[in-house]
Parts: sequence; C-alpha cells; structure tokens
Amino acid sequence: MIHPAGWYSIKDMAPSTRRTWSWTFNLPPEELWPVLADTNRFNEAMGLPPYALEETPQPNGTVLRRGKGKAAGFTLEWEEKPYEWIAGRHFRQARVFTKGPFRRFGPVFDLEPDGKGGSRVSYALEYEPLTLMGRLFGARLAEKAGAAVEKRILEAVSFARGERPTFFELPPPELPAGAAERAAAMAGEIDRSPYGNGLGGRLAALVQTGMATDLAPLKPKRLARDLGVPQRAAVEACLAGVRAGLLTMKWDLLCTNCRGAKASASALSELPRGAHCPSCNIDYDRDFEKNVELSFAPAPQVRPIMAGGFCLSGPMATPHVAVQLLLAPGERRDVAVDLPPGSYRLRTLHPGAFVDVEHAGGPFPGVRVTATGVETTVPAESPPSFIVFANDADFEVAALIEDRTWTREALTAPEVISLQVFRDLFAAATLRPGDEAGVSQVALLFSDLQGSTALYERVGDSVAYNMVREHFALLAGIVRDHDGAVVKTIGDAVMASFGDPAQAVQAALAMQTAIADHDLVLKLGIHAGPSVVVTLNDRLDYFGSTVNMAARLQGQSTGGDIVLSRTVADDPAVQSLLSSVPKREEQVVLKGFDRPISFIRTLPNNA
Repeated sequence: MIHPAGWYSIKDMAPSTRRTWSWTFNLPPEELWPVLADTNRFNEAMGLPPYALEETPQPNGTVLRRGKGKAAGFTLEWEEKPYEWIAGRHFRQARVFTKGPFRRFGPVFDLEPDGKGGSRVSYALEYEPLTLMGRLFGARLAEKAGAAVEKRILEAVSFARGERPTFFELPPPELPAGAAERAAAMAGEIDRSPYGNGLGGRLAALVQTGMATDLAPLKPKRLARDLGVPQRAAVEACLAGVRAGLLTMKWDLLCTNCRGAKASASALSELPRGAHCPSCNIDYDRDFEKNVELSFAPAPQVRPIMAGGFCLSGPMATPHVAVQLLLAPGERRDVAVDLPPGSYRLRTLHPGAFVDVEHAGGPFPGVRVTATGVETTVPAESPPSFIVFANDADFEVAALIEDRTWTREALTAPEVISLQVFRDLFAAATLRPGDEAGVSQVALLFSDLQGSTALYERVGDSVAYNMVREHFALLAGIVRDHDGAVVKTIGDAVMASFGDPAQAVQAALAMQTAIADHDLVLKLGIHAGPSVVVTLNDRLDYFGSTVNMAARLQGQSTGGDIVLSRTVADDPAVQSLLSSVPKREEQVVLKGFDRPISFIRTLPNNA
C-alpha cells in the first residue's frame, strides 16, 4: 500500500529550505534501490537535458567539477559536488550554483525496511535561494519538481512490482525523417542474418522508443536480461545490428577506479594502451581482459543520442561503490553500514594511498583520510554495523568503500573475440601492427581428421573434399552453440577458442557424438591457460605455450577420444561433465616441454 502522498514536513533551515515526501511500499529495500537510486534514468524521465562537466584538477589532487545547462527556463552554472550514498539505504547530492535561482539545490533520499517486509521511502529537496526569483518562487518551483519526482517514483515502483513493462510513461522521442522505415528494413536484415536470432524487430523497437539511458551505451548482457534471452543471442543480434546499420559499436577503455569509459575507439586497432581519467585524476593502463569493453549505440540516422549524461555521478553510475561520503576538513562521521563478507578497497575519490581489506564479516575497519590518502583504524566499539570515517586532511574529500570484484555485465574483449559471430562478421578486426594483448585464460581446442589421406584415396577427391567441408561446417556449428569461435583452419584441422574450459569440453563431446554419423574419425585435444592475442595473417590469433600445449595434446589423440590437459580435467565443472565418461590418465614427453606432461584421455565407446 502507498501512504497518502504529499508534504509531511516543511523545515526552514535558514537560509536553506527542505521539503520532504514519504511513502510506504510493500516491496523490500533491495528490490526498490536499483530502480529508485537510478538518478540518470530519473533525470531523463524528468525531462532534464544531458550535460557534461568541465573537470579541473586542483593542487591537492581533487577535481573541481563545473557544469552549465538550462532547466525550467533558467540558465544554470554550478559546481557539482560528489554524491554521497550508502548502497541500498541513502543518497544525497548538492549543486552549488553561481548562476540560476538557487545557491544550492539537491535531493536527499532515504530507504529503510518497515518491519513488515516492505519499505519506507523518504525523498526531500534541499534548496537555498540565490536570486530574487529563487526567494519569490522557490517553494513553488520546489513543489513542482517534487511532484514530478513523486510521479516518477510511483511509476518506478509499479515497474518493480511487474505491473508495467517500462520504468516510466514517456512521450516518444523525436526521430529523423524516414527513421521508422529505415529501422524496419534493418530489422528485416537482422532477422535474415544467421545471427539475428529473431530479435531484429525487438531491437529496432528498443532503438526507436527506449530511454537514452539504456541506449548510450547499449550493453548486450543487460539487454539479454531485459529481453529474457540468452546472452549469446543478444550479443549476436547486436553485432548483426551493426552490420545492418541499426547500431554502431565502440571499444571502451574503462577507468580502473570509476569504471567509466574515458577513452573509446571504433576499432580495436585504434584502442590506446592507456588513458587519463579526468574524473578520478589518474592515468591508467589497458587490461585487455578487464577494462576493455564492447558497447553499442543507435546509429544516428535512426536515433540520434545527445552527448553527455543526465546524471554523471549517481550511485548506480558506480554500483561497485558501497559507501561514498563527502567529508569536510576535520569531520568525523559514524555510519551504520553492514557490509557482507568480501574484498573491498578503501580510497578517496581523488588519487592517493588506498587500503585493500578482506572482510570476513563482523566489525569493519574505520577509514581515516589524510592529505596523502587513506589509512585504516581499529573498528569502533559501537555496534559492528558502524564504520567510523574521519577526515584529517585540511580540505574537503570524498572517501569511499568499493567492491574490488569487476561486474560481469561488461562484454569484455576476450569474450567478444571468442565468439563465432565476431569472427564471421568482423573478420577484419585486428590489433594495430606490433600490438598485443594478454588474457589470463582461454580454452583452446584443436581437432584433426584421422586418416584423411586414406579417405581421399578411398572415396575419391571430390567426395572426400565435400565430406571435409561438411565436417568443417559441423564443427563450426557446434563451436558456436557452445559460445566459442573457430580461430582458423589448417588443412583438415580446426583451432577453436572458448572462454570457459567446460564449454570447450562440452563442444568436444558433442563433436565426437556428431562425427560418428559421418564416417569420419576425429582427433581432439584441449588445454586452457594464459595466452597473448596477436594479429596473424590479418586475423586475431592466439600465441604462446598454451597454444603449443593444446596442439601437442591433439597430436596424442588416437581418434574418437579427447585428450585433456590436467588443467582442464581438474576444473570442477569439467569433472562434473566427465563423471560418467570412461577415461584414463597418461603421461608423455612432448616436444618443446622440459618435463613429462600428464593428461586425461577420454575413451571411445568402442574402446
């Protein structure tokens, strides 16, 4: 049930004013926070324009952020203060204006359980007039803004309950002339592609009617969740959408702190090895596996998206940050936060010393900020859920606690190049000459046909050639079905890559089952480990000892079996797959390796 909406308090805070609304909803806080704390989406729904910030480093290492824009007919200039939040419970933010009707203006949001399985929600606007207009019409302007927020909150909660298909009721965006016709034609082309997966119409509809927040950038893994389809289907459809002209794609180099895209390129060959993040005031390097992400956006001829964001620093913009506080010089604050066990980093928003914490539960260390960074202090004697923040620097700082694990919502470069769709549709995608990129793990499968020379003699060149071609198509289809990619073919052999060893083994088992019906015998070897991605023969390829090991293991296959390195065989998911498969352990000396190599051989059914 919703508590009757409206003002429940008007508190003058001379010279500031605070106006507050409150509701009670029958959903728990963990279900409401993702939709109600999405300030970027809320600002777009409120009709606010996107904006950019001028970010200027200060002598103490912090960053001064200034913005310009228009809202409600006013020309605005302001300093944008960092948001404060405790994930799942609270956020607040203030802008300090030098032009406009207010000196300060910002929201305060609180969310807490009501003790009955639901939540109490409080939303307040705090403002301080700057001009006569602000003094005369401040209450009216705040009331109008608050009423609009209330409308959007009720819509968002309805969406969270599953009562509506979209977050908000919004007017359709203005599209270029002929956009609908172009989108319809492109949707048809996507659906005709072997990688469209029947998603052309839904993708075109999203591009034409979706919120800009969801489209710039368009993330395929999030799209898969929203559409209720497998991730691979969504990734393939997006890449097919690029070929059809509905979407554009870019490679983003994410900041290792804020994880925002601070450098982008339309091609891998143009991606720099590092970048500078003006928001965090740091230089950072490219990590091909972690912070290189492929994202998409509507093509401008179908749906132009204005540059900038609707909210550049809200809690959902950096969901890995659990707590962020803005502390005045000398300020100490005790904050009630119950962090689950995990790996955390304590740092400031600007560059400085940080501390990594492995939290096993219970009391969490305190956070002390100095002019050089962050130190930890002993946990407070107050309840374990309290964390003490203290700023001993002589300037205002934002201190934060972040989860060190990287989100899996990003579509990373190694994942992309290990998909068959990328190899097929963007075969010319390469790294710049002399460039290379390391990945910590890739599973490589090598195959070969046993007795192919005898096959040509037995059935004739033409028939054998067609049988080999059909075998290539069969293996390629199985590789794709298991989220892998054919890297190259060498004679009668195939080299394929997978992001997960278990997927490689599943593919190998499927290959041996399928090939038995084609009067052919297949030899297979699999190994997983680190590798280097390079450009070889104008295509992306893998190089290093992992490649050599996989190829050598395939050479140990006798046909109808699968030879697995111990690294692959010891993977828990692989052990589960092979629990009922006959197998034996063997050891052999392989060319190029100093010591004898142990491996597992699955046995053919007729062995």
